[in-house]
Amino acid sequence: MDGDTFYMLYRAAGNDEEHVIRFGLATSKDGIHFHRTSDEPVLGPSTEGPDMGCVEDARIIKFDEYYYVTYAFRPFAPGQYWKFRHDEVLTQDHGEHAPHFIKRNMANSALAMTKDFKDWIKLGRITDSNLDDRDVILFPEKINGKYAMLHRPKEWIGEAWGGHEYPAIWIRFSVDLLVWNEPSKVLLTGRPGTWEEKVGGSTPPLRTDQGWLVLYHGVESGGTGYYRVGALMLDLEDPTKIIGKTENWIMEPEHDYEIEGYYKGCVFPTGNVIKGGTLYVYYGGADKYIGLATCSVDELVAFTLSQPLS
Repeated sequence: MDGDTFYMLYRAAGNDEEHVIRFGLATSKDGIHFHRTSDEPVLGPSTEGPDMGCVEDARIIKFDEYYYVTYAFRPFAPGQYWKFRHDEVLTQDHGEHAPHFIKRNMANSALAMTKDFKDWIKLGRITDSNLDDRDVILFPEKINGKYAMLHRPKEWIGEAWGGHEYPAIWIRFSVDLLVWNEPSKVLLTGRPGTWEEKVGGSTPPLRTDQGWLVLYHGVESGGTGYYRVGALMLDLEDPTKIIGKTENWIMEPEHDYEIEGYYKGCVFPTGNVIKGGTLYVYYGGADKYIGLATCSVDELVAFTLSQPLS
């Protein structure tokens, strides 16, 4: 939300077999009733470059006059992924010496900037090319003179990466938005046998008087395989410290539009704003719809801080 306008970058794709994914733009004055600004995408894959296949999962913050958008991309379109096993995508044979990123049609994350969501500067990759590293989210302000970023590299598990059995949310800092070479630190790990075996960041952190409020998603590997949502509170001066965490989920798939779609059973927030003490959370439902959930931000903060930290 900027001024009196809500801006929504939404991911969209047609019924093509490759399932090329692009961004559209919708705006609203009340945060509830949105209108598409065009019949055309506002940002899409390049014709020659690492993001030729798709752009998706936008997270937006603002510095100065520019909106900075982190997004996931692939070198080739993912295909109609709901027809495959979870997390599988279309791949192509480019030979033995092709980079890992090309061989596996791997998802990386990039950064773009714009003043108006019409004219864009694509700044390029901000994650390592050999890691499936998504859910990349920037903090909306510097912390102790540095930019801060949440990310979720799926390959950073096992003994080589600290013995983490399941993907985790990591945090890292930088003095430049394109150079993220300082060591990362694990913020939140997946918990075996729970609703959050695999975790990832969901929405850009929101500053409150008591800490940074961050929504995240959790996925169970067995059972229904649902995507659910939890909340974290991070220390304002040192966001590597979790000061509050919901023990159980605060959102889960319940309605038809969250259960029946391209992914059967998914609530996946990527945007949130605070207006008049109310938290507006925008989320994907079953990868087919966009939903809105609201609550009192003070109540959510108090509830998250009241949970026992394990």
